[in-house]
Amino acid sequence: MSCKTVIYLLSTALFLLAGCERPATGPAAASATGPSAPTGPYFDVRGLLDGQVRQLTAGRPAVEKRVSLRGGAPETVQVTQVKWADELQLFYQADINKAALRGAYALDSVRLPDGSLRRTYTLKTGQENAPVRRLSVLSRGGRPEQLDATLRQDNVLFSAQKQLSLTLTNGRLRAYAVRGAQKLVLFDTLRYQTAARVQ
Repeated sequence: MSCKTVIYLLSTALFLLAGCERPATGPAAASATGPSAPTGPYFDVRGLLDGQVRQLTAGRPAVEKRVSLRGGAPETVQVTQVKWADELQLFYQADINKAALRGAYALDSVRLPDGSLRRTYTLKTGQENAPVRRLSVLSRGGRPEQLDATLRQDNVLFSAQKQLSLTLTNGRLRAYAVRGAQKLVLFDTLRYQTAARVQ
C-alpha cells in the first residue's frame, strides 16, 4: 500500500469518527454560532487550537508525517497544503471547558525545577461518560509548551481510545501526534499511530 493511500485512509477514518463522536467544533463552528463562549474553569484547549489554526493558515507551513496502521512499518509523507481546521479536529475533542463538565475534573499543579508549571486535570470517579480521562498542560511563563490528553469513548456503534500530544515553541505549533485504537461494529480493531512535524 502506498504512503499516500495510508495517509488518506487514516485521515478519512479519523475524520469520520471525529464527526460521529460529537458536534463540530473549532473555528468553523464558532463562526457559525457567533462569538466564542467565555473561558471555563479549566485550560482553554479550544482557544489554543483556534489561535494555532489562524496562525498556521496564515503562515501555510508544510508538514512531515509518519503514519503506521495495524502495527505496520511507518511510512513518511510530506504534506505541503494543509487544511488546519480539519488537521487539528481530533484535538478539539480534548476540550474540557463545557458546562456539562464543570466540577468533573480534579486539578493538580506542580512547579518543576526548571520553572515550568504542569497542570494535570484528571477525571473524577463517577464521571465515566466524559471522553477526556486526563489532560496535562506544561507551560512556561504562562505560555503552553506541551499538551497531552487521554480520551476514551464507547457507544453502540464504536469504541475508541486515543493519546493526543501537541508541542509548541514560542507560541507556535511544532509537532503533534495521535496514537490509538478504534473498533467499529462488524469491523476489526484499527490501531494507528501518526506523528507530524510542522516545518
